Amino acid sequence: MAIWIWKRRRRKAVRKYPVPLTMHQLWMVSLSAPVNRDRDASRTTLYPFTRIDDDKAGRWLADQWEITSRDELVGRLDGLARTGYRAGARRRLGVEPLAWDAGLYVDITRRGFACGMLGEADAWTALKNIVPAVVRSYASWNEYAEHYLLGRMVWRENLQGTPDAPPPQAVSDAHLKSLLDPANRASPWNMAPWHAISHPDHTR
Repeated sequence: MAIWIWKRRRRKAVRKYPVPLTMHQLWMVSLSAPVNRDRDASRTTLYPFTRIDDDKAGRWLADQWEITSRDELVGRLDGLARTGYRAGARRRLGVEPLAWDAGLYVDITRRGFACGMLGEADAWTALKNIVPAVVRSYASWNEYAEHYLLGRMVWRENLQGTPDAPPPQAVSDAHLKSLLDPANRASPWNMAPWHAISHPDHTR
């Protein structure tokens, strides 16, 4: 007789963190929307996954960024906020795609929160720190998306011919097109319009 072994599904993130994000909070989380293409990614919570998986967040930080401690995490965030990858992109493109660094900054912050390197209050403080520079640099999600793609293009070119070569640019293009589609009700960019961050915060 066949024996079926059912793996217990992980708890949904919205059950552990049930309070909906305010408009400003969703806007800040949405800066990392271009980065998060995985099916288990959450784009409307501070927690980066739809289901709780703290170990996955920790492994990803260690494997992708060599971050294994809070100090290393804070140092990496400081580097992305100050110069990031945009300095190298400026030499090649003549522009500094802050959006690429901002997307990575928010993604790392959320994963740092998920694995316990950052408390919830510290995570929100870190996200607030990147907002002024982003707002000064862009006037719409479209502009943000364009610069994100520029930054990703330079990053991809640097990895060509290596074992870490990323997916084709078309994959990222399609994801961003979906985020910008006005008919996509699931897009956080439609839920939190660009100028919402410049108006008083409110519940959604």
